[in-house]
Amino acid sequence: MKVGIVGLPNVGKSTLFNAVTKKKIPSENYPFCTIEPNVAIVPVPDSRLDVLGKMYNTRKITPAILEVVDIAGLVKGASKGEGLGNKFLSHIREVDAIIHVVRCFENSKIIHVEGNIDPIRDVEEINLELILSDLETVTKRLEKSVKALRNGDKKLAAECELLAKLKDILEAEKPVRSYPANDDEKELIRGFFLITSKPVIYCANVSEMSSQGDEEKENIAKLKDMASKENAQVIVVCAKMEEELCELDDEEKEMFKEELGIDSFGLDQLVVAGYETLGLISYLTAGEQEVRAWTITKGTKAPQAAGKIHTDFEKGFIKAEVVDYSVLTELGSYTLAKEKGLVRLEGKEYVVKDGDIMLFRFNV
Repeated sequence: MKVGIVGLPNVGKSTLFNAVTKKKIPSENYPFCTIEPNVAIVPVPDSRLDVLGKMYNTRKITPAILEVVDIAGLVKGASKGEGLGNKFLSHIREVDAIIHVVRCFENSKIIHVEGNIDPIRDVEEINLELILSDLETVTKRLEKSVKALRNGDKKLAAECELLAKLKDILEAEKPVRSYPANDDEKELIRGFFLITSKPVIYCANVSEMSSQGDEEKENIAKLKDMASKENAQVIVVCAKMEEELCELDDEEKEMFKEELGIDSFGLDQLVVAGYETLGLISYLTAGEQEVRAWTITKGTKAPQAAGKIHTDFEKGFIKAEVVDYSVLTELGSYTLAKEKGLVRLEGKEYVVKDGDIMLFRFNV
């Protein structure tokens, strides 16, 4: 699963990418410092793995992962090829969710392409370019589908009807994700590869908390108000501070958290939000050899979850031994949980829950 980091030039996308991935890509004070997208695999923070690792005295801990893509800055007119428009739009079509970085801080030394800070204008500018790009895609596809329908291809009736609805929404300058699609329509929309159908998380890039003024706090509040109307999350991050923090070891980071009086850094919240926004959860396997988080989509049944480990596990699935993470950690032993009858045997129709600790029985 891929999440793409997008935004206007010079809002902190590459700085954020460096912090997320611990890479050292250029993040200079001029537009289009990023041209080709930078890609990295990042772990999804999960404190449960460390707890299980200590319990099992495990040799290896393997977290769930996300693929993160830093995409070139977008400017007004990108849908018509301005800036790196066409290249940008092709890259963003390939991701599954969008992290939209919005600059909320003032700094005269860092150029803003519009000359001043206005988070709502910046969001609307990018959203409009994405909507215009999708409108062009939908219009062309609708014309083609209507022509095929007239020539007798009755299978395209539902597609034509849906495309006409989406065209109306886009012409009203609203994203495709605002359309209340049913399950059949969702399946069709996935095949259209529309940018504005993708879920979005807004990342408010701020100065360090100690130096935030009233104007910056107001910018954050405005962004949160706008996002709430889309049912989207806003994660507040100081990208520059997070980039510096990635140089520290885990012990130093924990000390810094205590000093700030926080449970987690904005960066961790952002990665977790990306994972959740994609509709992903993790089930866990635990033992002396390895403690591991396995990524599945919400609603996955036990055999398909087993298939994430190996296809033979799915083909020969018999039962799954399942214990809740909270139960296991409270008792401190899988054996004790089993003795108390708290390890359940689940069959093929069991829907796996986030944090289930599972052991599969199979026969091939």
